[in-house]
Amino acid sequence: MDEKPLILVTNDDGMFAPGLRALVESVRTLGRVIVVSPDSPQSGKGHAITLREPIRVHKVDPFRDIEAYECSGTPVDCVKWAKNVLLKEKTIDLCVSGINHGANHSINILYSGTMSAAMEAAMEGIHSIGFSYLDFSFEADFTIPGKFATKISKYMLGLEKNPQKPILLNVNIPNINQTEIKGIKVCRQSNARWVEEFQPGIDPRGMKYYWLSGQLVNNDKGENTDSRALDEGYVSVVPAQFDLTDYGAFDSLKGLSDAE
Repeated sequence: MDEKPLILVTNDDGMFAPGLRALVESVRTLGRVIVVSPDSPQSGKGHAITLREPIRVHKVDPFRDIEAYECSGTPVDCVKWAKNVLLKEKTIDLCVSGINHGANHSINILYSGTMSAAMEAAMEGIHSIGFSYLDFSFEADFTIPGKFATKISKYMLGLEKNPQKPILLNVNIPNINQTEIKGIKVCRQSNARWVEEFQPGIDPRGMKYYWLSGQLVNNDKGENTDSRALDEGYVSVVPAQFDLTDYGAFDSLKGLSDAE
């Protein structure tokens, strides 16, 4: 069993989300699968970690012959615990996160618990993929996304391992019929932003509250973006990284050290 690739599966929608089950089924034949998932939905948690309270983990059995654990923490906590406790003496060959119920293309990568879990694994030197399906419904059919999850995961397992330069992929699958999907397109992250709205209300105790909503506005009309690929019927694959340095700004700031 240990000779098989070791695949860590996680998500941000919780252990019993249909997308997680679809992802487990998609990779179960590719190696030894271990699942560590939050015990409650964690959408929008980004790269949050738990510091002010203990993290509790217990073993569960929602999948046939697949080892699985529920974690009280965030998606990033799940990966950290798996890497440093459960699989401390093991080499994780691939981490897959998702399949998320809803899109994570463009700027959403910064908010996404799905992608943050994958990014945390990449920070640990593990090839990682975050999968998202452009259908927010809990009753969504994950048959098509599952097929692409198998194909892309198998490809990643075949890549040469370099702990100093792991590959992190943000994969989004359009919500269209399989016959309409034109293929897989490797592309860049589009430059979009959220225009937020705060809807006010009054709770039953008479206290005011705000409900965050908004609209994703994409003004990026450039070529080869994830948003455009999805609009055109492709599965978008964005190679991402956790180095947020703006190297293009170095020239503009070269006089800062001598500024008065």
